[in-house]
Amino acid sequence: MVAATALSFSFLSLATTLFLLLLRSLINNKKRHCRLPPSPPSSLPVIGHLHLLKKPLHRTLSALAAQHGPVLLFRFGSRRVVHVADPAVAAECLSTHDVTFANRPRLPSARYLSNDYTTLGSSSYGPNWRNLRRIATVDVFSSHRVLCSADVRASEVRNMARQLFKAAAGADASRPARCDVKARAFEIALNTVARVIAGKRYYGDGSVASEEAERFRAMVREYLAMHGASNLQDFVPVLALVDIGGVNKRAIRLSKARNEWAQRLIDEHRAAAAAGREQGKTMVGDLLEKQASDPETYSDKVIRALCLSILQAGTDTSSSTIEWGMALLLNHPAAMAKAKAEIDEVIGTARILEEADLPNLPYLGCIIKETLRLHPVGPLLAPHESASDCSVGGYDIPAGTMLLVNVHAMHRDARVWEEPERFSPERFEGGNSDGKWMLPFGMGRRRCPGEGLAVKMVGLALGTLLQCFEWRRTGDEEVDMTEASGLTMPKSVPLEAFYWPRTEMMSPLTALHGC
Repeated sequence: MVAATALSFSFLSLATTLFLLLLRSLINNKKRHCRLPPSPPSSLPVIGHLHLLKKPLHRTLSALAAQHGPVLLFRFGSRRVVHVADPAVAAECLSTHDVTFANRPRLPSARYLSNDYTTLGSSSYGPNWRNLRRIATVDVFSSHRVLCSADVRASEVRNMARQLFKAAAGADASRPARCDVKARAFEIALNTVARVIAGKRYYGDGSVASEEAERFRAMVREYLAMHGASNLQDFVPVLALVDIGGVNKRAIRLSKARNEWAQRLIDEHRAAAAAGREQGKTMVGDLLEKQASDPETYSDKVIRALCLSILQAGTDTSSSTIEWGMALLLNHPAAMAKAKAEIDEVIGTARILEEADLPNLPYLGCIIKETLRLHPVGPLLAPHESASDCSVGGYDIPAGTMLLVNVHAMHRDARVWEEPERFSPERFEGGNSDGKWMLPFGMGRRRCPGEGLAVKMVGLALGTLLQCFEWRRTGDEEVDMTEASGLTMPKSVPLEAFYWPRTEMMSPLTALHGC
């Protein structure tokens, strides 16, 4: 009996061992037959390909793609990353496999700044993201809601023109005033977003108390600086144990400040409503009204997440596009003159441009498109991550792979665009570029829901600057178009320019100044 038991045990052990060996062989065989994208041949232990990466990242990846192929597999430390610089493969990832790549990678550095990955931009595909996306699409960025906030955009753009006119008193071509274009563009974008969210202004005449305004500005600037910075802790986890540079401590402190700001807006609106005080139409006020009948969907946590998401997405992106657009026009005075001539012909010089005029200014629209082609607001889009194994472009992509789509490289692809490095708004005239691949705001489920609002804001601001003032460079040399590193590809050298009021526009500008 004992011998039989021992024999049975031996047989079971042998069978288990054989099964495990067979399973391992099958797994290894599957890996051998897995066709992964090619990789640059210089991967190092622990850090992988991180030593190859220089700033700005989109330029480095473009150069590697030109050398090794448009679809590349990298090792960023412990993370597997696929870089795509081919329009067909990018479209496959973000359309055919849209759901598969709808997740966001949970980068440790973003944990605190995204409220534990719960904001609209950071949340992976699931119930929380679907709820936020639905609210953003229906209650914030729908055509009706965007139209309702037109007065806010018009007010802020005209206030910018008023401030510039005031600062340029007595200025002319021989004695021009100097404008910090980057600062002005940021102020108008931030004021517009803050007013849409909560009815507050943080810059210019009639802004909120200076102490609160300064705290708010500092919070926004610190967030943009941290969010756009590369962080090795995201890819080499052991570095998080020592928190180099106190990154985590700064992120925790900033996260607390941002949440307190958002909750204070909610509490102020709630208190004003309880007291019967009129607040005007704001996003927070509208969502609190809906909270009364659906407290779970429109919880304070959800409203805070939307406040922070829109603050992030609506400031630096629009202001950067305005700055890049002005820089391009300063380097191409013929295009600037053509845009002014169009505005004068369509609108005249008796009044200042309005948002309703934008559809009748096709060349101004071409300038915006060309600006977004050359300087997309997200040169690598926001990173995606595969939720399951899939196949794209003939390659097998394992689950958990980060996806970087190099929009900047594809917008300058000579196979698609004639003279791709040249600024030429004319390439978009008359539908000449219909069907050519452009993706400045993403594609599929994760496409930016505020695209329409952003284009209106940029068009209104650029059009008003061109209509009301004459502009020229601060020196004989062209404006430096070097790109810096960051989430939204800022200019390396902030744009400044000389300006003075256009003689033809003195009457409406004087009337505006007297308002």
